[in-house]
Amino acid sequence: MNKLPINSKWRLALKVIPFVAIIVLLKFAAHYFEFEFLSLNSLFTAIISANIFLIGFLISGTLVDYKESEKLPGDLSASIETMADEGLIIFKNKKSQEAKDYLLKLAQFNKSLIDWFYKKERTENLMKKLRSFNEEFLAFESQTQANFIVRLKQEQNAIRKMIIRIHTIRETSFLGTGYAIAEIITFILVVGLIFIKMDPFYESIFFISFVSFILVYMIYFIKDIDNPFGYSEGAGFTEEVSLKPVLDSQRRIEALCEELN
Repeated sequence: MNKLPINSKWRLALKVIPFVAIIVLLKFAAHYFEFEFLSLNSLFTAIISANIFLIGFLISGTLVDYKESEKLPGDLSASIETMADEGLIIFKNKKSQEAKDYLLKLAQFNKSLIDWFYKKERTENLMKKLRSFNEEFLAFESQTQANFIVRLKQEQNAIRKMIIRIHTIRETSFLGTGYAIAEIITFILVVGLIFIKMDPFYESIFFISFVSFILVYMIYFIKDIDNPFGYSEGAGFTEEVSLKPVLDSQRRIEALCEELN
């Protein structure tokens, strides 16, 4: 696993700190005005344990999609460059304009794919562009063997499957009702911590700071890894999978097209 830069690694923690500060200030206000009317008991600690168990369940579910998502940009890159290799073989063998145009079109498709990751391109339009390669495959029938066309179709199908999978992952939330109950329980627990009387007071500040930080942090963390393709959602998200394989493919295919000119 690549290490995140310090500013990215701690970004989520820094995002949570203001919420914790507000909670601590409310605790000071409750103590000052003597609004601490609740007492700490075993039932309250059991609710905290249950909430942590629920959060752990949500994390384990979202991590499955996240680990799969880490592989998808590399697989996309491999399929696109395999299609480029097939086009290059045809061009070197036949010196055909169709093969050259095909490589230029493939570079443009890869650019559209990158835009799609940032939601600058609609999924429907991207699928139409992928389907449009059928015209080039028809043109290649007289220029190459049938098994070359079969390999191109296989890679086209693999890219289509990966696009559909990525679209499903980023548009579907894992157990939205589970998120809702985790958020409700976390909110209730934080409110309870504010109005619970614990002596000495400085210990209560420590515990409310620690517990509220952990609970709020984990809620944000789950929402973050639930969409590992959230590039368009701003710098507040830190756990997106790397697009470097697709970006590298774009650079290599563009360099290849320049060599053919």
